[in-house]
Order: sequence, then C-alpha cells, then structure tokens
Amino acid sequence: MSIKALIIDDEPLARQLVRGYLEEYKEIEILAECSDGFEALKQIQQLNPELIFLDIQMPKLDGFELIEVLAEKPEIIFTTAYDQFAIRAFELNAVDYLLKPFSKERFQSAVSKAINRISGEKEKTGDSMAHLKEHIDQSQGTIERVVTRLGSKVTVIPIDKIWYIEAQDDYVMIYSELGNNLKEKTMKYFEQHLPSNTFIRIHRSSIININQIAAVDQYTKDTHLVTLKCGAKLRASEEGYKKLRTVL
Repeated sequence: MSIKALIIDDEPLARQLVRGYLEEYKEIEILAECSDGFEALKQIQQLNPELIFLDIQMPKLDGFELIEVLAEKPEIIFTTAYDQFAIRAFELNAVDYLLKPFSKERFQSAVSKAINRISGEKEKTGDSMAHLKEHIDQSQGTIERVVTRLGSKVTVIPIDKIWYIEAQDDYVMIYSELGNNLKEKTMKYFEQHLPSNTFIRIHRSSIININQIAAVDQYTKDTHLVTLKCGAKLRASEEGYKKLRTVL
C-alpha cells in the first residue's frame, strides 16, 4: 500500500522535521511541500493526496479556511504551535493534533492512526464533507474575512470590504470592493458570524454593512429603502428598520 501525502506549513524547519520523521515510512510518499494555503489548495486539487500534515496559522489561507474550500477532504494531521484550536480540530474529525514542538514518538502515534484509517478504506462521501463544513460553521466565532471559490479561483474578502450580502437560493452573493462572489452559506450563518454592530440583516434576503449607508428613505407604510454608497438600493422590512434605528 502506498499513501500519498502533502506537508503544509509556512515554516521551513517545521516541514523539514515532518519530512525527516516520515523517512522511515516507506508506505508514505511525500508528493509535495507547501508554504501557504493557496499553494496547498492547488496541490491538493492536482495531486489528490490521501493524507496531509497541516499547520493552522499560515499566510493567505489558514488551515481551517483551506478545509472550507476543499471539495474532497483527505485525512488530516494538524501540526501547530497553538493549543486553542485543538477542540475545533477534533470536531473536524482530524486524525490527530500535534502541538509543536512534538516528539518523534508522538508523531509516530499520529501517523499510525492515519495509516489505520486509510488502510481501513474509510469511505469519503459528499455527506461526510458536508458534515465537516457544518462543524466548521458551528465552531466559528465572529469572522474577519470570507473565503470564496469559483473553479480554481479563490478570493479572500476582508469583512470591511463587504458592501452587502444578498440571498441567492441555497447560496448568498457577496457584493464587495473585490467584486461579486457567490458563497455556499446561509443568510443565518452570516447573521450569526459577522460583527453585529456593523452588519445588520435589514430584510430576510439582505444583510448590509452600516458603514456603507448613504441614505434611508420611507418606501411604503411598513418598509424603508436603504441606499448604499455603491449605489445599491435595498428594502428594509419593518423589523429590519427597527434594527437599523437601534444601531444607528
């Protein structure tokens, strides 16, 4: 049995350590090493590894954001210097969570678990991926940026660049300085995870950044029209207008 693996870490010495520890595992083939989440996404798409050694805090895309935009999830051994992410990592059904600096014995224990999982031919289904992403949603606090993917293009949108978000069936459209980007999330997710003092759900189909408001005018007896600096005009329901008045 041959297991294809990737090492993903922005620290060269950390990658070197993992690579060195793996030398005794003839059944594990290191396909590539990646120093950031964008590079890792590209390599995962091209090489389809069965196992990844994944740092969490990295430039461009962090480890959790990388998982969020993956279509298929390999087995994951997290390698990080930060213990506060451990609970979330295990919620994502990670094989193991190695806290740097980790010993060779601790590393071997994690790899043994991974080999057992992979050799057991655990089925990877769309349902399991959906379950994984649901755990990410539930474990997140207030977000600072949104990661979207269209084909091979990944866009990272800082939340202060967002103008408004609009419901699009099972997706949302995010309108921002970086363009219009479709995201497979619910309005409820963004209502719960965007800062409540900046983003207000003014209607069941729209959430706005209050810093982008140019004008608020009466529209009908029970609704108002909110004009944003980008030129968009969005209806605010009676309840949405009450929320606006409270914040403003």
